[in-house]
Amino acid sequence: MDFSQRMAAFKFVAAIFSASWIVAAASGQTLAVQPVNVFLAPGQTTATLTVVDQGTESTSIQIRVFAWNQSGGKDSLVPSSAVVVSPPIATIAPGSKQIVRLVLRKPPQGREDTYRVLLDQIPPPAQPGIVHIVLRLSIPVFAEPETRALPHDEFRIERRGDQLLLVGVNGGLRHDVIRSIVLSTHDGHELKVDPNELPYILAGATRQWPITVQGPLPLPGTSLQLTAHADSGVIDEQVQVVSAP
Repeated sequence: MDFSQRMAAFKFVAAIFSASWIVAAASGQTLAVQPVNVFLAPGQTTATLTVVDQGTESTSIQIRVFAWNQSGGKDSLVPSSAVVVSPPIATIAPGSKQIVRLVLRKPPQGREDTYRVLLDQIPPPAQPGIVHIVLRLSIPVFAEPETRALPHDEFRIERRGDQLLLVGVNGGLRHDVIRSIVLSTHDGHELKVDPNELPYILAGATRQWPITVQGPLPLPGTSLQLTAHADSGVIDEQVQVVSAP
């Protein structure tokens, strides 16, 4: 299963985000995980996740770690042994919790390393006439290097035939999170950016957001006003429209 399939499976369940918990529920089964993001400070090699079975039946889960990269504007996950999880498989009784320990074996060199921990529900034995929806949770892990690491974002708008994309390039050493993106023309007309895209731009990576345009596409050489909220600060700048290379 590739990353797009994994994300489709993850989005298929009902996901509820809060400041400190992520919850997935389906068919009367509920799993909650804390924290929703794991941050390993410089020199830190261990962290824990707390997984709670909030349903009425025991739940078995498998925990795996993937290196998380962005290439060609897309996310990719590759199995990784740089972070060890313990236990890799667990069964949680109703109302009980399981502590999952993460150990970083390979410290980052020069810039932040990024991973994702996938918690997959192991389906119960098949029963005639019953379809089980399997839950999946995906937890980002950010490991900071010893050196000072900051993001450095630059944006452009690429016109590719009849398609328009907002392209963000992070030339820094740390990821950034871009939310509440608004693009507007000189006369105040707003263009819609797909809100379902993941908001992360990883260190040294490029990310793309599809733009919905009603009417004629902006011409190369013109510009749009970009406003957004990032972890690194407020973004408010003119962004040039260019032809795709």
